[in-house]
Amino acid sequence: MSIYQCLKLALKSISGNKMRSFLTMLGVIIGIAAVITLVSVVQGFSNDLVSTFDSIGTNNITVTLNGRGGNMNIKPEEMIQLADDNRDLFSGVTPSVTLVGAVVKYGSVNISSSVYGGNEEYAKIKDYAVANGRFISYIDTTNRNYVCVIGTYVANELFGMSDPIGKILKINGSAYTIIGILEEEGDSTETSTDNMVIIPYSVASRLARNSRISSYTFVATDSASIEPAKSIIEDYLYDIFEDEDAYNVSNLSELVDTIEDLTGTLSTVLAGIAAISLLVGGIGIMNIMLVSVTERTREIGIRKAIGGKRRDILAQFVIEAIITSGLGGIIGIIVGAVLSTVLAKLLGVSGGVSLGAIILSFSVSVLIGILFGYFPAAKASKLNPIDALRHE
Repeated sequence: MSIYQCLKLALKSISGNKMRSFLTMLGVIIGIAAVITLVSVVQGFSNDLVSTFDSIGTNNITVTLNGRGGNMNIKPEEMIQLADDNRDLFSGVTPSVTLVGAVVKYGSVNISSSVYGGNEEYAKIKDYAVANGRFISYIDTTNRNYVCVIGTYVANELFGMSDPIGKILKINGSAYTIIGILEEEGDSTETSTDNMVIIPYSVASRLARNSRISSYTFVATDSASIEPAKSIIEDYLYDIFEDEDAYNVSNLSELVDTIEDLTGTLSTVLAGIAAISLLVGGIGIMNIMLVSVTERTREIGIRKAIGGKRRDILAQFVIEAIITSGLGGIIGIIVGAVLSTVLAKLLGVSGGVSLGAIILSFSVSVLIGILFGYFPAAKASKLNPIDALRHE
C-alpha cells in the first residue's frame, strides 16, 4: 500500500468521526497553545526588560561607597580624576545624589518631586535631552550655583503655559534659578520620569545634608572596555579602603545576563509544565487509536486476507495517528498565536510569537503521533486474519 493510499484512508477515517477526532486532538491543541503562549509572553517580557536596561546604558558602571567608618572618604574630584586619567576606558563620570519626595514650590503652588544631583555629564550619561535652555555646566558645580533643570511635569504644574526659564523656584525652602527644561521622557504625569529636578551635585549634597557623596556612575567607552574599567575602579578603591565590603562596583550588562538566564529558565519550566498537556494528549490519541483498531478489526482482517502485509497495516494506523496529532498541532499553533498576541496587549509587553516555540511544538506534536500511535498500529498489524474476520 502506498503512502498516498494511507493518507487517503487516514483522512477518510478522521473526517468520518469529526467529533471524536477533535476530542482526540484536544489535549495536543491545549498543550501546543499553552507552550507557545507562555514562551512568547515570557520572551516578550524579557525583551522589554532588556530594552529598558539598554536605554539606560549597559556600558554604565555604578559605584556605591559604603565606607569603612571613621573619616575615610573619597572626594568627587578624585573619582572624576580617575576617569580623566583613563580616558581610553572611560568616556564620562558623574557623582549622583538622589532626594525622593522633595517639596518643589513656585508662588503658592507646590508639588512633590524627585531631585537628582549630577555634573555637566549627567544628561549624556542618563540620556536626557534639553528641550529649552541649557544643562548644568562645570562652572555651576564648582561654584555651587543654585540652578536647576526641570522635567515637563514640573514645568506644567508650576508654570502652566508660561516660560519657566530664568524664574526662581524653591526646593525644600532653598531658591534655585531654572536654566533649562528637559524633553518629555514619559507622558508628563506625576509618576513618570518627567517629574524630576536636576541640580549640581555640589549643591545636592548640601540639600541632602550629607557632605559625603556615595554614588557614582562611570561610562565605559565600549562593551569591550567594561571589565578592564571595572578592574581599574576596584583596584583604586581597594588601595584606599583595603576592604572589599567598603564599596560595590556593578554593571547593568551583568544584570541583563542574569535576567536573560532567569527568563530562559522560567520559559523552560513553563514549557515543561505545559508539555504535560501534550503527554495527556498523546495518551488520548493512543486510547482512541486502540478503540479504532477494535472497531476496524474486520476491515484489518479483510486487508490481510487479500494480501495486505503487516507493514501496510502498521503504516496506515501510524500515519493516521501522525495526521491526527499534526492537525492538533496546527490548530494549537493558531490558538497559541492568537492567545499570545491578546495576552501581550493585556499585559503591556511586546507581542510576537516565538518561531522557535512554533517549530518545537509542531515537531513534538508529530513525534507524539509516532510514539503514541505505534502501539495501537503494532497491535493492529499483529492481528490474525482469521480471528479478525470472525470478530463481531
